[in-house]
Amino acid sequence: MWTDQGQSQDQQGQGQGQGQGRTEQPRVVIVGAGMAGVQTAVALREKGYGGPVTLIGAEPHPPYDRPPLSKAVLLGQTAGSAFDIDFEGLAVDLRLGLEVTGLRASARELDTPVGPVPYDILVIATGAEPVPLPGTEGVSHVHLLRTLDDAERLRPILEQRQEIVVVGAGWIGAEFATAARTAGCVVTVVEAADAPFAGALPAEVAAPMADWYAESGAELLTHARVAGVEPGTVVLADGRQLPADAVVVGIGARPATGWLTGSGVALGPDGSVTADERLRTSLPEVYAVGDCASFPSARYGERLLVHHWDNALQGPRTVAAQVIGETEQVYDPVPYFWSEQFGRFVQYAGHHEFADTLVWRGDPAGAAWSVVWLREEVLVGLLAVGRPRDLAQGRKLIEAGARLDRERAADPSVPLRKAVV
Repeated sequence: MWTDQGQSQDQQGQGQGQGQGRTEQPRVVIVGAGMAGVQTAVALREKGYGGPVTLIGAEPHPPYDRPPLSKAVLLGQTAGSAFDIDFEGLAVDLRLGLEVTGLRASARELDTPVGPVPYDILVIATGAEPVPLPGTEGVSHVHLLRTLDDAERLRPILEQRQEIVVVGAGWIGAEFATAARTAGCVVTVVEAADAPFAGALPAEVAAPMADWYAESGAELLTHARVAGVEPGTVVLADGRQLPADAVVVGIGARPATGWLTGSGVALGPDGSVTADERLRTSLPEVYAVGDCASFPSARYGERLLVHHWDNALQGPRTVAAQVIGETEQVYDPVPYFWSEQFGRFVQYAGHHEFADTLVWRGDPAGAAWSVVWLREEVLVGLLAVGRPRDLAQGRKLIEAGARLDRERAADPSVPLRKAVV
């Protein structure tokens, strides 16, 4: 943490507009120009940081938001989703199309193809990368969906209404299948588990969601493992062959931290940077934020790795606070995400892994329902389908550590806040 800022707030404001006095303050370099990296740069300026800030992105495109890629961008309803941020006005040195290949902490330098980039304070915000389907790397008609270029390659496939096999019935698979059916494509989704959203939701909660696929006209095959991909065909382990003009893989993501190997930055078994409660890494003056970093949660009593947009939005404020010396700020959010799929708005808040009670609110065969998870009667997690009020109230109750009456919580006509005991 740098506590000697080297100039007053008035001087900082002048420096931001005129580029004066910046060398008196440490250089902040942010690796990763997605939501987490961009918001870190913005948060630093909003908190009055007047030192030099460099934002490095591996992609050549201006920084953009990812959620629209599986929706409006994919369907050609918009040309892109660039952030509406004036980086020049913020005096942020934006370096695009530059891949960082290594970190030499002893020299406080980053390795890139065009030479070393020095830093005083480093923020790692490289996000996550999709897990490829083994044996399909480089196969022309097998696609991932993570970047703007990925969406651009998939857009003409949807426009041509090709026959598509989606591998993985998780969040990305469901959102892509939704877009492909909207475009009129024939869609088959294959999932190795016995229900969609395996690993993210209990099978009993995910089971009713399987019906959404058929309602949309997509076919969902569970207990289906891919044995191989051939031209025009996906071969399953049981011998079935599925026609496929294109294959879209959505079987998970992993932290994009391979470039940190040997750097001294501690990584967890899942490849995530093991940040502390203030998002500091094992190296001095190096922070990590967003999809690439795990953090300890006092609320849930375990380390969390959250691959969702809201985490990339909230974490940068903690990092910026650390950089300017606000050391009392700790990062322990209530995780939140949403998904638009098959005509439904799905929202989730909290973390249900160690819950001991699941309570249904409404009929899962209907258009709107929720489930809440309790641990020793305390609300720890909530999934809401078409019930935004449940989500809004539940998120606040989780934050507050509220205890719920099970019977009242099970009555969908009772607002969640009225179920507090």
